[in-house]
Amino acid sequence: MALRHAVMVALAGGESTGYELSKRFDHSVANFWPASRQQIYRELDRLEEDGLATARRVRQQKRPDKRVFSLTAAGREAIDEFIRSETAPTVVRDDLLVKVAGLDGENRAEVAAAVRGRLAHHQGKLDAYVELRDVSLSGTSEEEFLAGGPGQPGFGPYLTLLRGIAFERESVRWAREVLRLLG
Repeated sequence: MALRHAVMVALAGGESTGYELSKRFDHSVANFWPASRQQIYRELDRLEEDGLATARRVRQQKRPDKRVFSLTAAGREAIDEFIRSETAPTVVRDDLLVKVAGLDGENRAEVAAAVRGRLAHHQGKLDAYVELRDVSLSGTSEEEFLAGGPGQPGFGPYLTLLRGIAFERESVRWAREVLRLLG
């Protein structure tokens, strides 16, 4: 998958400026496909050049004009083609796992410190995802929300959020177990 597909999926949520899209991206697609704001802006320009998105200028008083992007029919078709394409399995490349694999009696403290750092990272992401889940549900229960099915706005992003929560929970559980075993 290319960043292009992730940006198009975020843009499929509706017309937006680059700034608005990067915020939307941060709360959805970035959970599994991180990108900087600059990368998103560059990709929006490429999408426009390739006819997959259009941009219109909006004049603002006391501020520079802004561009508002939307997907074209070709952009929506590109998303559909991507969805129909074969998906490669995830490959894990994690330097922390290499450090843990290299654990011996001499480097135990350093490995434990690395695991503690990763634990803090995953706990922070888990907390953010749980908060985002609560905001996404808007006071309804998860069962009620999911009963709305795939036609409901936000259904797909919510399913990816659930995967992110499960991943972070397991990462936190694993790090705590490693630290317990390291004493």
